[in-house]
Amino acid sequence: MAGARRRRGTADAPPPQARLSDGTLARIVPSPYTSGWELEVDGTPQSHVDLDDPAHLHFEYVARMGAVIDLLRLPGQPLTAVHLGAGAMTLPRYVEHTRPGSRQQVIELEPALVELVRAHLPLPRGAAIRTRVQDARAALGRLPAAITGAVDLLVSDVYSGAQTPAHLTSLEFYRAAAALLAPDGVLLVNVADGAGLRFARGQVATVQSVLPHVVVLAEVQVLKGRRFGNLVVAASGAPLPTTWLPRLMAAGPHPAKVAEGAELAAFVGGAAPVADADAVASPRPNSSLFER
Repeated sequence: MAGARRRRGTADAPPPQARLSDGTLARIVPSPYTSGWELEVDGTPQSHVDLDDPAHLHFEYVARMGAVIDLLRLPGQPLTAVHLGAGAMTLPRYVEHTRPGSRQQVIELEPALVELVRAHLPLPRGAAIRTRVQDARAALGRLPAAITGAVDLLVSDVYSGAQTPAHLTSLEFYRAAAALLAPDGVLLVNVADGAGLRFARGQVATVQSVLPHVVVLAEVQVLKGRRFGNLVVAASGAPLPTTWLPRLMAAGPHPAKVAEGAELAAFVGGAAPVADADAVASPRPNSSLFER
């Protein structure tokens, strides 16, 4: 395959790299675990891309997001999507591959990262994926007016170093994000947290105060707060179909858990929505952040 030839041809060459604005180093390296490539930032894997198979979602939380995306609209129907945080553009590639003709906007703060990915992990020819180099929150109010209230999918997966910036975790941020969504559009948020899940509970409470219909997907031990990991929050202004739950569980990765209804209320407990004045960055992860 083309990807296999590309890997053999560069096996002994230095990995492509770029210095980001905070001084960290971004590199593109062959995946040591599977086919494809990984984007590393400061030595931590941030994204996985398989150019020969864009439907191959290696990281567990990304696969959970993909399972939700598969259930939007009719199978294969193009989507209008906005992605906050580019990484190696794994999910924009997935949407283009599974739903050709989708219109997508990708927001990324680091121009050097965008150029690194474009040069060494090129996007599919003809894909309607526009990249804007801008702060994610600032960009929410500067997107084309035509997509306000018309976005089917909004993904928030932004990291500065190894943490989500505080200004992308607040009530004010989620209100601005929700304003882009179609009446039945879906917001997907990657939330990383560890023991006690204090940050994650606050994030779910904050999202729920803006978009009332919410489910949370995670590995069982992560959802119980027994180890650090990723939780995917899926939220909408419209009821999420009950048929989603068994299909999301079956989609894995396993052991998977989907929390909703009374179970989600128990998860949130007494956590209150987080406003700008009280917002904090997500907890700093340990080496188990990206599942294998």
